[in-house]
Amino acid sequence: MSNTIMTVDDSASVRQMVSLTLKDAGYSVIEACDGKDALAKLSGQIDLIITDLNMPNMDGIELIKAVRATAGYKFVPIVMLTTESQAGKKEEGKSAGATGWIVKPFKPEQLVAVAKKLLR
Repeated sequence: MSNTIMTVDDSASVRQMVSLTLKDAGYSVIEACDGKDALAKLSGQIDLIITDLNMPNMDGIELIKAVRATAGYKFVPIVMLTTESQAGKKEEGKSAGATGWIVKPFKPEQLVAVAKKLLR
């Protein structure tokens, strides 16, 4: 059975690109348009979450905090995929519980390599 990855981004084109990249690598993908949508879809086996930082309704930092407070998902790896690259934002993400940080635009092989590393 393949690993399931949730991708969370308010940009449909980014979600589609991330989703296609991961599906081509053999992963199952669940898409969510923001943090609230992601929490609503958080059920069953989710092995990795890849989330944007800046989103309406609930941003990536709030989502990470909510996931970390949810039993059963406390230790799921969460990677921020965002245009933000400032050290302060990275630190905020890390202290919220982010496992890693990828700056957009990303290379598909970079995304797959990170997923493989975290899902060993």
